[in-house]
Amino acid sequence: MQIQVNHIDLAYEQAGSGPPLLLLHGNGEDHHIFDELSQKLQAQFTVYALDSRAHGQSSGNLADLSYELMAQDISAFIYQLKLDPVYLAGFSDGAILGLLLALRHPDCLRRLALMGVNLKPSDFTAENLAALQNDYAQNGDPLLRLMLREPDLSLSQVQQITVPTLVIAAEHDLFKPESFRQLARALPDARLKIMPGADHSSYVVHQTQLYPELLAFFTEGPAAAGLPPLGPPGCLDSNTAWEA
Repeated sequence: MQIQVNHIDLAYEQAGSGPPLLLLHGNGEDHHIFDELSQKLQAQFTVYALDSRAHGQSSGNLADLSYELMAQDISAFIYQLKLDPVYLAGFSDGAILGLLLALRHPDCLRRLALMGVNLKPSDFTAENLAALQNDYAQNGDPLLRLMLREPDLSLSQVQQITVPTLVIAAEHDLFKPESFRQLARALPDARLKIMPGADHSSYVVHQTQLYPELLAFFTEGPAAAGLPPLGPPGCLDSNTAWEA
C-alpha cells in the first residue's frame, strides 16, 4: 500500500486488528526487518509497518534526507489516516523519528518504544564511529552521512517528553551503554531494558526476546483498555504546523 505525504509516496503494510501500532525501521533497511515481530503483534494491534522516505518502496531523494523531514512524513501519515494517538516502536533511525515525534507532537503517541536509539553521533562507541567514518570516506554514501551528522538532541530536550517510553538496548550495541542509561534517566516516564547477548539488530530480526517486552509495555495501563483518545488530534499535516 502507498499514501502520498509531503510530496512523496510512502509505502506501508497494514495487517491485524486493534489499536494502531507503527513500526519504523533503521538506516538502509525497510519494513521487512519487522516481518516476524509484525506477525505476532497483529493479534493485538493493527500494525502499520512503513518504509521510510527513500527506503524500500517509498520514494524520495537520498540527498535530501534528514531525520526532521522523515519524522514529518510519519506525522503526516498518522494525520492523513486519522490514527492518532498511536503506539510506536522504532528501531535505530526509526527510534530517532519516534523521539522527534514525541518532542514535536506528543499527542500523536500513546506509548513509545525506542530500540537502539542515539541522541548524537558521538553516542557511537569509538570503534563503531571510526568504522562508520572510514566507510563514508570510501563510498560517500548519503545514508552514512546522515548518521555522522544527525541527530543533534540533548538530554535537556528529551526531559520534555511526557509519553511513556520503553528504551531497549542490546548488550553489544553500536552505541555506548551509558548513552542508553542517561536517556532512560532523562525521560520523565521511561524504563530501560537490556537485551542480553544481542547485537544492535539481532533481537529485532529474531524477536523471541523483543515481542514479550513490547507486548507487556504496550498493553499495560489505561491507554490499552480501549479508552477514547484524550485531547485534540496531535499530528499535523504541514511543515508550517510542524515547525510552529
